[in-house]
Amino acid sequence: MTRFGPGRGELKFRLVASLAGLALLGVAAVLRPAGPAWVEIVALGGAFFGGTAIWSARALLKERRR
Repeated sequence: MTRFGPGRGELKFRLVASLAGLALLGVAAVLRPAGPAWVEIVALGGAFFGGTAIWSARALLKERRR
């Protein structure tokens, strides 16, 4: 890991929290689909949680290769 970056434990927490957020967002989208505003909420939430999950997973995999 870099000297100033998040540690392995924090990356694991971010990954788990992001995946949980994506799961909850998916459940909410299935249970309550409604209108164009909801599409925007799901898109932005999915982008945030998905991006954080990908970033954390890549950092963890990169660290494992070292």
